[in-house]
Amino acid sequence: MDQQSELSVLNKVNFPSDLKNLSLEELETLCADLRKYIIDELSANPGHFASSLGTVELTVALHYLYNTPYDKIVWDVGHQAYSHKLLTGRKDKFHTNRQFGGLSGFPNPEESEYDAFIAGHASNSISAALGIAVASQLKNENRHVVAVIGDGSMTGGLAYEGLNNANSQPNDLLIILNDNDMAIDDNVGGLRDYLVKMTTSATYNRVRYDVYQKFKKGNLITEKGKNFILRFNNSLKSLLTKQQNLFEGFNIRYFGPIDGNDLHAVLRVLRNIKDLKGPKLLHLHTVKGKGFKPAELSATEWHAPGKFNKETGQRIIVRNKEQPLPYQDIFGHTLVEMAEKDSRIVGVTPAMPTGCSMTYMIKAFPERAFDVGIAEAHAVTFSAGMASDGLVPFCNIYSSFMQRAYDQVIHDVALQKQHIVLCLDRAGLVGEDGPTHHGVFDLAYMRPIPNLIIASPYNEHYLRHLMYTAVYENDGPFVIRYPRGQGELTYWDVEMKALPIGQGRKLKDGNELAVLTIGPIGNTASKAIDLLEEKGYSIALYDMIYLKPIDEDILNAVAKKFSKIMTIENGVIKGGLGSAVLEYLADNEYNNIEVIRVGIEDEFIPHGPIKTLNHMYGLDVEGLTDRMLKILPAKETNKISILEKTDIHQQ
Repeated sequence: MDQQSELSVLNKVNFPSDLKNLSLEELETLCADLRKYIIDELSANPGHFASSLGTVELTVALHYLYNTPYDKIVWDVGHQAYSHKLLTGRKDKFHTNRQFGGLSGFPNPEESEYDAFIAGHASNSISAALGIAVASQLKNENRHVVAVIGDGSMTGGLAYEGLNNANSQPNDLLIILNDNDMAIDDNVGGLRDYLVKMTTSATYNRVRYDVYQKFKKGNLITEKGKNFILRFNNSLKSLLTKQQNLFEGFNIRYFGPIDGNDLHAVLRVLRNIKDLKGPKLLHLHTVKGKGFKPAELSATEWHAPGKFNKETGQRIIVRNKEQPLPYQDIFGHTLVEMAEKDSRIVGVTPAMPTGCSMTYMIKAFPERAFDVGIAEAHAVTFSAGMASDGLVPFCNIYSSFMQRAYDQVIHDVALQKQHIVLCLDRAGLVGEDGPTHHGVFDLAYMRPIPNLIIASPYNEHYLRHLMYTAVYENDGPFVIRYPRGQGELTYWDVEMKALPIGQGRKLKDGNELAVLTIGPIGNTASKAIDLLEEKGYSIALYDMIYLKPIDEDILNAVAKKFSKIMTIENGVIKGGLGSAVLEYLADNEYNNIEVIRVGIEDEFIPHGPIKTLNHMYGLDVEGLTDRMLKILPAKETNKISILEKTDIHQQ
């Protein structure tokens, strides 16, 4: 029996409207079908796995009770939303999830009218949904708006900014906290269960509303005291449970916690609170990885596990021992090595210890390694606080996530010249996670900030050298950016050495063109130049190493010798290395030099394999060879035919 014939209810559901006439028993079968479909598909086509398994019942309940897409569901941490995609017209395309030209791994309004807001970074759902809810009120629309937050995103500061503002604006927003023990882990007891049943019942809320109206008609509630009933109710529940509730402290009505994997309970509570006025929060406990035992037992490992055997639960990890280690592993091993010799060194990461390999530091020095949750701004300022008292923090944040801590880098780090090493993992194009995760802006957004040193390693050896340099040849903030995935070298464990700050190096000499690169993309440029040298071209190659301070000696030497300069970077060309070179040439009156900037143009890059994207944007060997050929002088004695050119590109 094939997969489709086994999915008795899911086969009949293409859009949320198809759920409306299903029985409760059929809805439960639909939940089982969704889990099986997700497990089957992601075992062969990797994606974010465990999170969506935990939200199946919630997703079914929301689309069953609400009138989507008119009613809006704003998902936080969009990898919770695979069931949502399957129920909203994308089931037949789900096999293309995260593939080039296929479905995005995250909600995106350009992909479907059922996706209310992009959710690639965490903690934005409450603010975005509040904006939609307020807009609906202003336009007199009878629209329900729901924000689904969780999977760690309640640790983000933006979530609390949204909560703080929610009760100050007229709205009927419903916030659903999907608590899967990755963020908040409240105890659930008999009294709490009783209170949930009582306070979410239609009778309770009708009586509560009637009492409020009587107080209001009797002029017992002034405008200044209009939240009296809400505060009294919150105080009563706090008294009974002997607990203070954070959300009720924001004057947001709180319901829960309930079992978010119990479809009956979720439907009952949602039905009862659906039409209540004012902002409210429903707290669900769910099991991340629900329905797949290995994922239930190890949620972090199964967050995005890659391919796996769906029968045995064995992950299919393809790594040849002779292949280079990923850059993040080089970082992790080097950090431990340095920490063993220097007690000042500590590690900080915002919820990415596995992804950035801070796990090595956590294992070796648990008291000196800190996972602060999804809170990039806090991670930076927390690091600044430690640095101000003599420690040397390595604060490791994915490049695209560092954008969320920009003010802290300026105000708390650069302005105060704190001795912090900001390690930007996942720099450049990162692949299947797409435009919300590509780390292409960091060179441009870091370069204008005073007091920063900004560098990128050519290979694994230079990553180690830069980490060493950042600690022992420098006493201020130091930024190191490096890409996702494997490097160039199988032997990485070289002795670390200090690199002169602001000094690059010449890798190849030449006469016809000067190529300036920063970071590992220099290896790709070197391969392209090797091919062209075989055809008689003479091209110089420089590894700049530092974007700031940039090596002015190299720039002066190149400007005096060459009429054409090409800059190559794995980032946006507006504001990065190419811009820095143009600015220096203009400021020093080198007026007759043609500068060709190669990098990411002024556009957002879609999701897809890194190899595919590099080819698409001309950042692979073939693309760089083409770009160089277009500006090099034609050689009468050594013309490259179309056939020879094809041979070059295929090497």
